[in-house]
Amino acid sequence: MASKNDNKKSLVYVALSGGVDSAMAGALLLKQKCRVVGVYMRQYDTELGQSDNVAIECSWQKDRRDAISVAAHLDIPFREWDFRKEYHKDVVDYMITEYKAGRTPNPDVMCNTYIKFGAFLDRALKEGADFIATGHYARVKRDSTVGAQLLQAVDTNKDQTYFLWGLSQKQLAHCLFPVGDYKKPHVRMMAKKWGIPTADKKDSQGVCFIGKISMQDFLQSKIKPKKGVLMTPDGKKVGEHDGAWYYTIGQRHGIGFRGGDQSYVVLDKDIKKNIVYVVPMATEKEHFKSSLKFARVHWIEEKLTFPLKCTARVRYREELGICTVHKIDETTYEALFTQPRRAIAPGQALVMYKGQKVLGGGLII
Repeated sequence: MASKNDNKKSLVYVALSGGVDSAMAGALLLKQKCRVVGVYMRQYDTELGQSDNVAIECSWQKDRRDAISVAAHLDIPFREWDFRKEYHKDVVDYMITEYKAGRTPNPDVMCNTYIKFGAFLDRALKEGADFIATGHYARVKRDSTVGAQLLQAVDTNKDQTYFLWGLSQKQLAHCLFPVGDYKKPHVRMMAKKWGIPTADKKDSQGVCFIGKISMQDFLQSKIKPKKGVLMTPDGKKVGEHDGAWYYTIGQRHGIGFRGGDQSYVVLDKDIKKNIVYVVPMATEKEHFKSSLKFARVHWIEEKLTFPLKCTARVRYREELGICTVHKIDETTYEALFTQPRRAIAPGQALVMYKGQKVLGGGLII
């Protein structure tokens, strides 16, 4: 984040999600003498998400009430903006399409790129805002020479830059992440000290629009089940499943076969043949991979030379690994890790770092 004095008297629209982190983002900005407006975003609910098979339970009503309560406590204007159609198109439809194709999507990346820092940012700027702020654990450093730099949060355990690699220089120029300078326990401590209504509210888990049902139940309401087999790479059948698209590479739970006491993990999928390949969990490490290819690449740090030595991760909260990135052509890259990585899944993001700085990312192919 830039120097605190840089934001003085700036008009900042804060995305109030109903949680403690976004509430504290607003509180910290008020402490910096910013003019703050709280906005709750309607993203996905039963009106657009109801299916014939599954009643999707969303907590948006409670989150909205909590956001209103926070705005009242902070004594800031409150607004509610409806982005349900945009969310359905850019996040939900994308996720379902990716699962149908056999890939493992990351809806949080798309939500950040197209909704929070897309539709929300655009509307806020049109209304005269200087910045938008969220409760993400990340930091932005602004430099007149190299532009905006996205940095990991002080709290590396909560760092959310893995989901923010798709942000452009234009977007980052108008973004503030106030809680990125603090560790989560300190954020909660400040929230309690300042009487924030959501100080003790639990962090949200999983994909926000699915609610209390499982991912597989949600997908079964959108993608028709089809019986297939669970098979080891050497052709041994160990069980059955209801559709290869419901499973993700590296999945250890909900495999669904009967008989035997062996624990299995998903190694690969063949969508055309509807086969899910599994291996005993005890032997999974033998199948780790040291290389991957990725595309749909976005570079935050634009002046890079290849081969590029950096660190990277293929999953949120995964330990960073040392790798070398090679440019294959204008759209495709290859990453070679010094140590094999677990569960490299097409559709997931590879995010690259140089120290604390995010260089960019892309989707694994």
